[in-house]
Amino acid sequence: MNRFAILATPLLALTLAACSSTGTTQVVQAPVVAAAPLFAAPMVASPAQTTQQALATTSVSSGFVDAAAAARMSSADTAAANTAQFYALQFGRPGAPRAWTGTAGTSGSVAVGPYVRVNNLDCRDFTHTVKIGGQDFVKKGTACREQTGNWTVEKGAA
Repeated sequence: MNRFAILATPLLALTLAACSSTGTTQVVQAPVVAAAPLFAAPMVASPAQTTQQALATTSVSSGFVDAAAAARMSSADTAAANTAQFYALQFGRPGAPRAWTGTAGTSGSVAVGPYVRVNNLDCRDFTHTVKIGGQDFVKKGTACREQTGNWTVEKGAA
């Protein structure tokens, strides 16, 4: 007899022994294994998502430009100023102004100082100059990056 026949015969006998001759079917139940509890991991935004959200919520109308200039700026001017303000605060080198150009002769620049840690927040001094029709509007202040990534102007900014 070959090896296969020697091993297959007892296996076949065990399989047939499991069958019932009374016509009822025997159900073999798999062992119950307790599943590990599923814990919802907190949704943590990626750095790119945080940056895009912060860019969308940084608004020059919330104290980053002189109020008289903000009142005269178009939506395209405001969008250009918002982008320049955010990228200057987020990535700008101290003292290197970031220029922007709006519509109909409106332009501006944002210069930032070095990062300073205040109350566990990253803060920077900024100077945002807006030029409309040959007139300069200058706003100086301090902006801090909140835990959400949003930049806000600190109270008391001139």
